[in-house]
Amino acid sequence: MGTNYSFAILSTNNKSNEERNNSMLSFHQAVANDFEAVNQLILSQVHSDVDLVENIGHYLINAGGKRLRPLLVLLVAKALAYEGTEQHRLAAIIEFIHSATLLHDDVVDTSDMRRGRATANAKWGNAPSVLVGDFLYSRAFQMMVAIGDMRVMEILSNTTNTIAEGEVQQLVNAGNPKLSEDNYFAVIHKKTAVLFEAACETAAVIGNADKAMQSQLKAYGYHLGMAFQLIDDALDYTGSSDALGKNIGDDLAEGKPTLPLIYAMENGSSSESKLIADTIKATSNNDRNAPVDPDTLEDIIAIIQKTGAIAYTHKKAEYHVDQAKTALLLLPESLYKTELENLADFSLGRDH
Repeated sequence: MGTNYSFAILSTNNKSNEERNNSMLSFHQAVANDFEAVNQLILSQVHSDVDLVENIGHYLINAGGKRLRPLLVLLVAKALAYEGTEQHRLAAIIEFIHSATLLHDDVVDTSDMRRGRATANAKWGNAPSVLVGDFLYSRAFQMMVAIGDMRVMEILSNTTNTIAEGEVQQLVNAGNPKLSEDNYFAVIHKKTAVLFEAACETAAVIGNADKAMQSQLKAYGYHLGMAFQLIDDALDYTGSSDALGKNIGDDLAEGKPTLPLIYAMENGSSSESKLIADTIKATSNNDRNAPVDPDTLEDIIAIIQKTGAIAYTHKKAEYHVDQAKTALLLLPESLYKTELENLADFSLGRDH
């Protein structure tokens, strides 16, 4: 193909200095050369003789984003002073698994916008999106075999299974306003945090870390992933569509009882709780791609703010960030350890 594809976050040739500095955060700069190597590997591995597979694969890969999961692989490997190159293959595997889950998620959620542009299913249809997601999963497992480490394959195979369980559980929970906090946390662990865990733990495995260090780095990934998803769920009611690249209130439109809604229902008046519960339940009967009535959404956001649900969600995220940084205590001091700490702090302060 003649198109020159590259990660959006590293494609800075046509940007101003200010834009370049904003897109290249310090934790990306610390492993910029490794990121470029991962980029080139991904481009080679997404190749297919079937044009549609390659077109959708490139469309998804070039959608932008912070690439936090492959970034974790690179930072952890560097923090452990690993001198090989398998971290590039592992980072690409993690990104392929994540990309596959995005394709499947958008079909399940009937989403039409992600990162400010049409989703693959909106552009090509549901069937091609699901099948290309399957292609990315299978290509990831081909690359795992090339690494040839049974422990890495065990972690990642368990991870993909757990993600699938989380997706099914979230689907079952849709439209259920009685979801408990504990069940909510179990789902976001399976859907989001488990891949953060896997990125860190597998990097520790190839970096020849001892069992204690592997366990601590896995814990770091878990807590970072939990914080990341908590802030995501808060931003669905406090962010802007332009910054988020999706519609405000999408979680509510999809019937997802996330923590801001759960807390608001528990702490609002009976009429306020009923409004939120009825809106969540209504999504089970409506087109899940239809936005919530603007007036209703405005009322629910007001309830969320009034009850302190956003502050509560942030408090939970802050706890996980503190735990993530504590999990790094065994790691020797280095630039890369500092950037892992910075990444934890970044997860709290972002606006998208």
